[in-house]
Amino acid sequence: MAEKFTEFDVADLLTSEEAIEAFLAEAMETGDAKHIASALGAVARAKGMTNIARKTGLAREHLYRSLSENGNPTLETTLAVLKAFGFHLMPKHDVAA
Repeated sequence: MAEKFTEFDVADLLTSEEAIEAFLAEAMETGDAKHIASALGAVARAKGMTNIARKTGLAREHLYRSLSENGNPTLETTLAVLKAFGFHLMPKHDVAA
């Protein structure tokens, strides 16, 4: 009997605002643009890509493409998606002067 495997999607684990916030913070800490784009895509899938598309005014297909492992979203797209998530970029306050 052959075993069936389902594809893992981290979006399935992002079930609370706290989990999403921690996930995005960790992605941002890497400084890796492709990882960050992919993480934004996972959160968009968790929140519903159609809903995020509607809130941003961007096409779902554009979001799927931009927010993938190989995507390269513009700053405008990134900021629109973060705003749709209810997030915004802030400077880090614990940086020594």
